[in-house]
Amino acid sequence: MAEVHPRPAGTTTELALLLALATLWGASYTFIRIGVATIPPITLIACRTLIAGLLLLAIMRWRGVSMPVDAATWRRFLFQICLNSVIPWIMVAWGAQALDAGVATILNSTAPIFTFFLTLAITHHEAVTSRKLVGVVAGMAGICLIVGVQALSGFGQELTAQIVMVLAAVCYAGAAILGRGFRDLDPIVPAAGSLLCGAAILIPVSLVAERPWTLQPSLSSILALVALAVFSTALAFVIYFRLIRTLGSVGTTAQAYLRVPIGVAVGVIFLGEQPSSTVWIGLACVVIGVAAMTIPARKRSAVAA
Repeated sequence: MAEVHPRPAGTTTELALLLALATLWGASYTFIRIGVATIPPITLIACRTLIAGLLLLAIMRWRGVSMPVDAATWRRFLFQICLNSVIPWIMVAWGAQALDAGVATILNSTAPIFTFFLTLAITHHEAVTSRKLVGVVAGMAGICLIVGVQALSGFGQELTAQIVMVLAAVCYAGAAILGRGFRDLDPIVPAAGSLLCGAAILIPVSLVAERPWTLQPSLSSILALVALAVFSTALAFVIYFRLIRTLGSVGTTAQAYLRVPIGVAVGVIFLGEQPSSTVWIGLACVVIGVAAMTIPARKRSAVAA
C-alpha cells in the first residue's frame, strides 16, 4: 500500500499557523485560570466545547458545508475528542495539582516524541526521517533548558502524577495521528463534529457533578469562557485539523514546544523580564527542533524529462 504523506503547503503560511495554534492553546491556560475562579472545571470545559461546537456549526451552515451523517465518521469524531481533549484535559488538571510547574511543563511537552515513535513503530503514515528525530530531540532539550534543568531533579517524586501527565501527552500524540483520517474533509468539519461529541459527554457529567444552575459566575469568568471557546477552542481546532493535513502529525505536535518560548516572549515584551543565557540557548534549540520537524527538506534538482 502506498505511503501517505502530508499535503504540500506554503511553508511560511503553515509555520505562521503553527505559531498561532501554539499561542491560542498557550493562552487557554490563562483563560481557564480566570474561568475556574467562579465556574467549576467540568462545567467550564463542557461550556467551552458546546459554545465552540455550535459556533463552528453555524459557520458551516453559513458556508454551505454539510456535516457527515454516517455513523463511522461520528465514531471517529468521538474518539478524536476523547484523545485530544476530554481525557488529557482531565489528566493534566489532576496531575498539575501534585507537580511543580517545571516538571509539568516538561512532561506536557513530550507529545512530539510520542507522535514520532508511534508513527515510526505503528502507523507509517508519513515519512519518519533522521531530520525529524533530531528535531524532536532538539525541541525537548530546549524545553528542559528553558524551564531549567533543575526541574529534572523532581522526576521520580509524585510518580503517579508524572505518569498521568505522560499519558496525557500520549493521548495528544494519538489524536494527532488519528486526525489524519479526516484529511478528505474541510478542517471545520472534524473540528465541529468532535467538539459537539465532547459537549455530549461533558454536559451530563457537569449536570450531575456540579449542578451549574446553582452557579453565580463573575463577569470576568464569563468573558474568559467566551474567549476560551471562540479563540482557544473553535479557531484553534480548525487550525489544528488544517495543519494535520499539511504539516503532518509530527509537525503539528511541534506546537507543544512553541508554547513555552511564547510564554517567555510574553514576559520579555510585556513584563520586561531578562531571560538567562541558558534560556536563550533553549529557545534556539526549540526553533531548530520545530524547523526540523516542519520545514520540508529542499527537493533535489528535478530530473530531466
